[in-house]
Amino acid sequence: MEQVSQEYLRRIVQIGLEEDIGTGDITTCCSVPEGCIVSGAIVAKEPLVVAGMPVVAEVFRQVDPQLQAMIIAQEGTFRKSGEVLARVEGRARSILTAERLALNFLQRLSGIATVTARYVKAVEGTSAVICDTRKTTPGLRMLEKYAVRMGGGTNHRFGLYDQFLFKDNHFIAASCMEPDALHCTMMRARREYPGVLIEIEVDTLEQLKMVFHEHPDIILLDNFSLTDLKKAVDYVGKKVTLEASGGITLDTVGAIARTGVDRISVGALTHSVKSADISLDFEICP
Repeated sequence: MEQVSQEYLRRIVQIGLEEDIGTGDITTCCSVPEGCIVSGAIVAKEPLVVAGMPVVAEVFRQVDPQLQAMIIAQEGTFRKSGEVLARVEGRARSILTAERLALNFLQRLSGIATVTARYVKAVEGTSAVICDTRKTTPGLRMLEKYAVRMGGGTNHRFGLYDQFLFKDNHFIAASCMEPDALHCTMMRARREYPGVLIEIEVDTLEQLKMVFHEHPDIILLDNFSLTDLKKAVDYVGKKVTLEASGGITLDTVGAIARTGVDRISVGALTHSVKSADISLDFEICP
């Protein structure tokens, strides 16, 4: 998984298993014979874009290294309802214990990839790219941003450490919207963190014009109307990357992209996404 370390993946799965299993899967232990061997098929119950198969494999591996998992659907590919995404064979007890966590990861990540793909399709024919945000599930950001990439989206900053994003609350707290104070902030950022991208959020065209002269790498246009987005694009030309954000939906993203902005950041990719409908169906092995 690109940009997802094996150690991070191992640790996230371990935390999930500890949370779910606790002192033991009492239901499975009391109902399933120890020697029962089954095969299971992971099946898409609706059209979706696949993301998270390596996580599924890691869940099965940690629960029982003897389980045989075969991944069928490749990451980032579209699959129809009814298609088999993967198969697993081995001890029924192990598969039952792993089932819920494996599906939780796969459903969540495939849901993110699927909705991202819809946004990407909605802006086809424009130069705009769809970006995610930091509105992710605590602890799962690397996986959720990976799922965005599998859906064809682009990752925004990963945290508070890899890119500047000065927002209105920063300026309110620092009383820093005067031109001289803004200039000092920009100079300090460039001096102390050379090469790090600088992005500044603005709420109005007047703020845009003030910020533009400080030459940030990106200007975030927060909750701009379509008319003001077009005015912003006309004002800056191609001298600064423009990013639209704030309340973006599938119904509005196409029109926003057609204003000429370079990027559109969408919190809904991760903060309120619907998990994909996926099941694990058993067959008893002879």
